[in-house]
Amino acid sequence: MNPQELYKQKLISIPEAVSKLQSHQTLGVAMAASEPPGLLSELGKHRDHLEDIRVWVCLPLGTYDFVLDPSMDGHFFVENWFYGAADRAVHSQGRESYIPNNLHEAATKKLYAAKERVNVFFGSATPPDSRGYMSLSLGLVLEKQLIRAADIVILEINENLPWTLGDTQIHISEVDYVVENHVPVAELPVVPPTAAEEKIGGYIASLIEDGSTLQLGIGGIPNAITAFMMERKDLGIHTEMFTDGMVDLYNAGVITNRRKTLWNGKMVGAFALGTKKLYDFVHNNLGVEFQQGAVTNDPYVIGKNYRMISINTALQVDVLGQVCSQSIGSRHFSGTGGQLDTHRGAQLSENGRGIIALRSTAKNGEISTITPLLSTGAEVTIPSQDVDTIVTEYGIADLKGLCLRDRAKALINIAHPDFRAQLQEEVERLGIVPHL
Repeated sequence: MNPQELYKQKLISIPEAVSKLQSHQTLGVAMAASEPPGLLSELGKHRDHLEDIRVWVCLPLGTYDFVLDPSMDGHFFVENWFYGAADRAVHSQGRESYIPNNLHEAATKKLYAAKERVNVFFGSATPPDSRGYMSLSLGLVLEKQLIRAADIVILEINENLPWTLGDTQIHISEVDYVVENHVPVAELPVVPPTAAEEKIGGYIASLIEDGSTLQLGIGGIPNAITAFMMERKDLGIHTEMFTDGMVDLYNAGVITNRRKTLWNGKMVGAFALGTKKLYDFVHNNLGVEFQQGAVTNDPYVIGKNYRMISINTALQVDVLGQVCSQSIGSRHFSGTGGQLDTHRGAQLSENGRGIIALRSTAKNGEISTITPLLSTGAEVTIPSQDVDTIVTEYGIADLKGLCLRDRAKALINIAHPDFRAQLQEEVERLGIVPHL
């Protein structure tokens, strides 16, 4: 049977597709800009026919009834690898819970715990080409692993998705059903950096040499770095997330990937999340390759890159060097994602560096983000023995190899000046460092 006929046979309506899910089953969902909005919007409408559905998600972008509506209790329980704003709101209601993970092994561990069983997978893809191949487009972190483990695979076809290259291809014969929903692709607006973030960006850029390979995280601080690197030469990209700032650096001739150790000449990542500018850039771009998160975020793969620089952000750092990037005290906020993966991988690299950036204060300057100890209940994202370089708008603390006394001094020196005396006093009072 030719691919076009096979596609027509597998094409069903969105309500019919959701009806394939049965009570007490597990549903795996593609992440971020790859999530299928039509299928997920329909899911809550089937509440009365579904009980005890486990839904696995990661960095969801849409707002859906099956998550937000309290009447869904008992019908859907969400397990999430990385929280967004809606998830933080629902967490306190007991209908959603975080899955602790490192990105490169997130799907593997979850599938092992579930005896490698996903009953249904919902994802998205481009329309098929003449041979029946589709592109999974903007996400490859978990998607292929979940697809291979699923009993039923349903893809939402959207002609607005870019066709991306690498390990993204899937054939119509590998899919059980398709639905069509040609809607705009979810975007993440570029956040203009604050004055503090611009200072942080300048400090970080000073640590990046020509020929380095970069991993950039999400938010204002990574965006701020871009403006300070326009004079760099032959930078490369090995990242989990493609961002708009990378497009700017590529168009300026800063990113060439010529000196990369792995995938020489190509930008490599696991997913893309940004604006239409980014999506247009990755479309059919031979210089951009998507690989599974199990590959891009394996620390030992990352470590093979020469002069690998990992840049991520944090919420809080204590004077021991412990980094918290995922919770505010005991209140879960986001997730580990690939932060520890890329941080460790960069330090395995020859001349590599793992950088953690944060603003020196929070709550409009009311509290210091550098503290004697992490807040009660805070989740440790990077343990003290892994910490390398911490940057705030007040400078750079290079902590590798330092004893606790010298770490405390270095970190207090980059804390906000209003809190430095108080930090020193508290560190001495607690006996962390008796005499600073």
